[in-house]
Amino acid sequence: MCGIVAYLGAKDAYPILIKGLHRLEYRGYDSAGIALLDKKLSVFKTKGKVSELEKFVSGKSLGGHAGIAHTRWATHGEPNTINAHPHFSQNKKLAIIHNGIIENYASLKEALVERSYHFDSDTDTEVLINLIEDIQNNEKVGLEEAVRIALNQVTGAYAIAILSQDNPDMLIVARKGSPMVIGVGENEFFVASDATPIVEYTKKVIYMEEENVAVLRLGCEVDLKTIKNQKKTPYIEALEMDLSQLEKEGYDHFMLKEIFEQPRSIKDSMRGRIQASRGMVSLGGIVDYEQKLIHARRIIIIACGTSWHAGLVGEYLLEDLARISVEVEYASEFRYRNPILDENDVVIAISQSGETADTLAAIQLAKEKGATILGVCNVVGSSIARLTDAGSYTHAGPEIGVASTKAFTAQVTVLTLLALRMARLKGTIPTSRWMQLAHELEGIPDKVEKALNNDQLIKIISQEFKNATNFLYLGRGYNFPVALEGALKLKEISYIHAEGYPAAEMKHGPIALIDKNMPVVFIAPSNGIYDKVVSNIQEVKARNGHVIAVVTEGDEVIKEMVDYAIEIPKTDEIFTPLLASIPLQKLAYHIAILRGCNVDQPRNLAKSVTVE
Repeated sequence: MCGIVAYLGAKDAYPILIKGLHRLEYRGYDSAGIALLDKKLSVFKTKGKVSELEKFVSGKSLGGHAGIAHTRWATHGEPNTINAHPHFSQNKKLAIIHNGIIENYASLKEALVERSYHFDSDTDTEVLINLIEDIQNNEKVGLEEAVRIALNQVTGAYAIAILSQDNPDMLIVARKGSPMVIGVGENEFFVASDATPIVEYTKKVIYMEEENVAVLRLGCEVDLKTIKNQKKTPYIEALEMDLSQLEKEGYDHFMLKEIFEQPRSIKDSMRGRIQASRGMVSLGGIVDYEQKLIHARRIIIIACGTSWHAGLVGEYLLEDLARISVEVEYASEFRYRNPILDENDVVIAISQSGETADTLAAIQLAKEKGATILGVCNVVGSSIARLTDAGSYTHAGPEIGVASTKAFTAQVTVLTLLALRMARLKGTIPTSRWMQLAHELEGIPDKVEKALNNDQLIKIISQEFKNATNFLYLGRGYNFPVALEGALKLKEISYIHAEGYPAAEMKHGPIALIDKNMPVVFIAPSNGIYDKVVSNIQEVKARNGHVIAVVTEGDEVIKEMVDYAIEIPKTDEIFTPLLASIPLQKLAYHIAILRGCNVDQPRNLAKSVTVE
């Protein structure tokens, strides 16, 4: 959740760090801070945005060629300046920034208090840096050894960066359960919680592994060890990211840019994986596990939030086309029960960031029970990509807006390819039907492009309903997950309460809410259970509800019944989530803009949920 940036080299650190913090603002945060080493350690931090930090340090001495910087999403202690990072050790010679949670911080703190340590903040992070100082003093060891010993005493997750006043040419970083990447330049190092602050300086990166500690020294190679003191060889790889992907490129917001990028991101997620004319669909990352999938007793999809909704679409696809039994689980619940799993099961973990804490924990549980684990994620080198047996990247490109848009349709695209591949291998649908679907999927990016051309109507709808306090989203079959995702988008960025339901469930409770003040959004394409959806719309209109319907282009029946009809191109039922989700994303965006909300950084949310 939090953002980490660090620099060690010959350049002035402050401009690099502050730009890096701006690059990481999309992750979600409530305070920001920076530490600079210029003969002595100086720490500057404040509650609020990075812009507030810039105002706070204006006119202050900001020299130094080494520094660490942080954006904090509060866990221990309220969001205020005192609890903001970086934190000093008691002797003010060490400074630390930290993502994650030290679960046993209370007992560690109690022991340190007994040894006359005092604490200014309520954070677990200040406990960790004082523990390191205490070990350094009492064990008479160097800083890197003190860090290693301390990390063997803590329970929880961490990504940390530490500066030492006594070691001005050294930076120590470590990670467990929270991402960390090291950029290697010409006699300089860049450190960040993801690659976005690094890409403009170097393309050479090291993705840190679990429980690894790296000592970075000027003029030296990266010194990498485990917390158990085992020497590791750093693996330097090329960063697959372009700086232009991190810019708004003329759009008002990243979210809007990413909505309009979906024709490209869907196409990129299919590129090289489908050739309908040859009857070919292939996902290279899982080729070695296709037989495992074919013979699996069942597939369990684990995910959170938007990725969970994509997983629900995947359930419909895999069961419908490949006739494989599928269950979709919230990763956060899956990890805390005792699921029945064995080597005959295949688990598919879905995550945009590849760092979602609950999904990672669920993967560990599934591995312990012998299941085969496949991953679907968007970030090369992420934890899920490394922990799973195999998997497929979505190739959506960096997603900066906190509310996921192009990641959702890219995930659905990859799951569609997987379902078509499994259907082909198992022969569960006729060849003619398979070829028809493959050709239609290849044409989906063009239809998504067309589905984006409805701004004026959606702005009119948004103007009318911007002050609504509740929304209901309804869909059937493949479009039930779309209803859930549409409601989530509205909740996330406009702060309007919204719920998604299967349309048939409306009569089992939600219909009690219908009145003239309740806008109801129906996903109602002219395939699937069309007549049933028409009946549901009539039931809402009979109770004075306002209806917005997403309909197939040319539909005249529903258009006559509803207040507003948003058209999408005609497609096969299984592909409607890729088209119907587009206007719902735009509806949420325009309502949020009219309400004055920060669509790229909605309150209380973080892009990458790396803590429970």
